[in-house]
Amino acid sequence: MDGTNALGEFLRARRAQVRPEDVGLPGSGLRRVPGLRREEVAMLSGISSDYYLRLEQGRDRHPSAQVLAAISRVLRLDADATSHLLGLARDRPADARRPSRAGTARRPEPVSSSLLQLIDGWPRNPAYLQNRYTDCLAANTLATALTANYTPGVNLLRAVLLDPAERALRRDWDDLTEEGVAALRATAGLDTDDPRLRDLVGDLSLRSERFRTLWARHDVRPRRGRVSRLSHPQVGDLDLYSNKLSVDGTDGLTLVVFHAEPGSRSDELLDILGSLAAPRSGARQEHAEEQ
Repeated sequence: MDGTNALGEFLRARRAQVRPEDVGLPGSGLRRVPGLRREEVAMLSGISSDYYLRLEQGRDRHPSAQVLAAISRVLRLDADATSHLLGLARDRPADARRPSRAGTARRPEPVSSSLLQLIDGWPRNPAYLQNRYTDCLAANTLATALTANYTPGVNLLRAVLLDPAERALRRDWDDLTEEGVAALRATAGLDTDDPRLRDLVGDLSLRSERFRTLWARHDVRPRRGRVSRLSHPQVGDLDLYSNKLSVDGTDGLTLVVFHAEPGSRSDELLDILGSLAAPRSGARQEHAEEQ
């Protein structure tokens, strides 16, 4: 994640995911690499092969919006990926770049007492707060009962990718990890100089083949609500809706709240899990200081 040629890396990765037949080209014949050739992308985008080569090599980093729109159509990018592509080609003001804090201690963001009271006041809804790096900052009792990794100080993406217990818990582990890595890519955006993101990406790249494969795809998907399909060791299979809410006035803090379909078997099992977890109470956080 050095960011020296983010635009070129993105174009190469997404070009490799488009089959010739997807864009009306014959798919027969031997190809040394998967996906479209550079000259095919150039031809279909209405630009010269030499110009497209310069884009991938980082020798031209500021193509027009019209050129990028044409390329995004050829590469079959959705709205999120197209927005990401446009962002990669824009200059960032110097004062918009996140200052490097390499070598400094990592202090988690403080969580306000009002947010802690909010999530602790939901006895039937597992809820936790995470930052832009997927570090859990606070969690209520029922969230921790779902998985011990919903605990302040745990990096949730690292846990899902590396903890065997999480893989056993997640019936939708493949989808969850794909979405999680794409969300981290969207979060990273142009912040390739952020030392905490670099450290997280570097650590996961070394320790997780799944992460390496997904990160190389350059998929981009902002965090959105989903249905979490769990196989809990105490109560069995649960299907829970998870809603992700951005917290205004913070640096990427997200509130995640789960609920089951009212009257469903998952709703009943969530009540049972709440009863089992009842002796513990109070939302926990790593640093209980007021914002």
